[in-house]
Amino acid sequence: MSEPIPSQAFASLPLPSELLTTLESLDYRAMTPIQAESLPLILAGRDVIGQGKTGSGKTAAFGLGLLSRLDVMRFQVQALVLCPTRELADQVSGEIRKLARALPNVKVLTLCGGVPMGPQLNSLASGAHVIVGTPGRVEAHLRKGALDLAGLDTLVLDEADRMLDMGFQETLEAIVAHTPETRQTLLFSATYAEGIRPIAERLMKSPAVVEVEATHDSDSIRQAFFRVDDDAARFMALRLLLLKHTPASSVVFCNTKRETQNVADALCNHGFSALALHGDLEQRDRDRTLILFANQSASILVATDVAARGLDIESLDAVFNYRIAQDPEVHVHRIGRTGRAGGQGVAYTLYTPDEGARLVRLAEYFGGDIDDSPLPPASLLEKRPPAPRMATLQVDGGRKQKLRPGDILGALTGDDGIAGTQVGKIKVLERSAYVAVEREVAREALEKLATGKLKGKSFRARRVNR
Repeated sequence: MSEPIPSQAFASLPLPSELLTTLESLDYRAMTPIQAESLPLILAGRDVIGQGKTGSGKTAAFGLGLLSRLDVMRFQVQALVLCPTRELADQVSGEIRKLARALPNVKVLTLCGGVPMGPQLNSLASGAHVIVGTPGRVEAHLRKGALDLAGLDTLVLDEADRMLDMGFQETLEAIVAHTPETRQTLLFSATYAEGIRPIAERLMKSPAVVEVEATHDSDSIRQAFFRVDDDAARFMALRLLLLKHTPASSVVFCNTKRETQNVADALCNHGFSALALHGDLEQRDRDRTLILFANQSASILVATDVAARGLDIESLDAVFNYRIAQDPEVHVHRIGRTGRAGGQGVAYTLYTPDEGARLVRLAEYFGGDIDDSPLPPASLLEKRPPAPRMATLQVDGGRKQKLRPGDILGALTGDDGIAGTQVGKIKVLERSAYVAVEREVAREALEKLATGKLKGKSFRARRVNR
């Protein structure tokens, strides 16, 4: 990394020394544009509206801001971050914990739906400095009197546009009513839809507006558009593109939950490794789906925009727009999930003649004509889809049983075990753990886990499919 000029360096900001030490250990030296523009305002105590695309560094911006105000000796909730989905809340919690690791005894608690209330109530009774959660579950704890926001210093609305899309406006306002007027309010969003403006006017005090351009451009993302005659041709076109380009990791965006499930099922019926992610899934199924996809045990994720918000996927080879998004900014947000961190990505969009109006809006948004590309030859339909590189194994034990990733790695790579290079991501949850291994050694790895011991105990293990 090149040496940042002083105005771009985190060290130029009035951050606590502990945070600067952590940033240096994480090799976070140069600020992204949204961090450089918003952090000085946040540290000065201003309310801020920040707009930036996926991967722009918004989480670190507000995370450093709220941690800089934290008084660890005052053991009450001082910061609240609201997110539209559990997946995003988990991602944000992880980032804040990482940034706070040099601060003594900071407790970050995640409050989301889809899990029992009991453990959350117990954790709240023990106290916390920072709460990250979804609006519905946070409001539920407020109604029960289990959560006290009277001492709140910082309120963050992350991905505010999606929270409004999901119908959380009344819930947000009910939560805000429990907070002191002296709080600092930070609103971050990928888009600044009209619905956000009145919310901001009611909740914020003379907010500074920070808007940065997308971190992706035509150099990092190549777009191609394909005109098809009807829905049958649309699905065939998707198959052809997948068979031609064989991306190791891709997301297919659909506009409805029903279409998402139907497309995923149809792809599986044609031999592809595809998973569906939408709002009708149970939380357990959502967690498993995201783990399988992140582990590269499934190469295709078919998702709605809301369900995919907050995905923490390091590298995405391609994005497919099964239909054109209704809002051009949503289209930009979709394609911004590929070609990240200096990598190259591709985005393919399918459309029929009845989507012409959306295509025109998209062309106006990009400021130029959109040209159609030719589809690959139909002969590719005879080709067999490639299998994912990894397989995922599940262990029926987790943090409650004191299991750590190192325990699982050691069991797999111990005497006569598989090579460490054949082990992928390991995710330890409350009561279960998932580990990715190369597909060709999955049987051997499963036998090692099933017949061996972890922490001196035997745990059941099995291979996870869809």
